[in-house]
Amino acid sequence: MFKSIFPAPLLSAALLLLWLLLNRSVSSGQILLGLILGLLIPLLLRGLRPLPVQVSHPLTIVKLALRVVWDTSVSNFNVLRFLLLPKQRRHPAAFVHIPLELRDPNGLAVLAMIVCITPGTAWAEISRDRSMLLIHALEVESTEQTIAHIKQYYERPLMEIFE
Repeated sequence: MFKSIFPAPLLSAALLLLWLLLNRSVSSGQILLGLILGLLIPLLLRGLRPLPVQVSHPLTIVKLALRVVWDTSVSNFNVLRFLLLPKQRRHPAAFVHIPLELRDPNGLAVLAMIVCITPGTAWAEISRDRSMLLIHALEVESTEQTIAHIKQYYERPLMEIFE
């Protein structure tokens, strides 16, 4: 019963607090309006919430996080080099199709975040059946190398964590 009225109690509390902060008022009317919004928004958007996550392999999560930090740092330097010395560009930009084995929606969401936070890469499209990912990269030495990198360092650990 409680879960049907409050599908996301922390979100409801955060919405109430945010409403009061944005209005800079703790009057009874603002509190009531914040409570109503805090109850209705999670109820109305319940269908958009991600599936529950059953995370396993905490060591894999740590390894993946460290790899993302490393790759993001290296990409930052590469993009800086590209911006400061455009004539010394090593490889052309390209779109790369990456076949995916990962099907879990939460794993795909994490993969999307990883690709998007890495400077020089952007998630362009995913096929309807989630079997093919299209990314854009500022410098692509070889498509095979890019595919292998994403599959080995991102997709495999995410499959281990989420599937």
